[in-house]
Amino acid sequence: MSKSLVVGSKAPNFKYLFSDGTKESLNDYIGNKVLVCFYPKDNTPGCTAEVCSLTDSISEFDKRKIKIFGVSKDNELSHNKFVNKYNLKIRLIPDPDLKIIKKYGVLNEKGSAKRTSFLIDENGKILNIWIKVNTKSHAEEVLEFLDKN
Repeated sequence: MSKSLVVGSKAPNFKYLFSDGTKESLNDYIGNKVLVCFYPKDNTPGCTAEVCSLTDSISEFDKRKIKIFGVSKDNELSHNKFVNKYNLKIRLIPDPDLKIIKKYGVLNEKGSAKRTSFLIDENGKILNIWIKVNTKSHAEEVLEFLDKN
């Protein structure tokens, strides 16, 4: 398990290769802000509210050129069903082996991710961490923070 991440520290890189051949890596987005949202499980009430909140505000994030990733221990098939069921506009990254979750220090006692979000700046440094995420208004929380900073 990595040391605790704090505002100002470098965000750990992660890479994932999807079954369709596309890949995502945090380092691919240096030069842009990135919001990485860890959540416990697809298709649960709190997690659904959180990702739908982010999807509903995707145009505001796009205007600010902010990429959003959701990360949970669910597999790619589960994520694809979740995306299709709710027409989600954010990219979900599966982490069934918990590598990303452990790198970010957000493994909970139940063996899944703690609901925690990291806003990462253009240089890969952590701008803010939300430990107590309000699932229904998380997008508003992040946008308000951006407007003030």
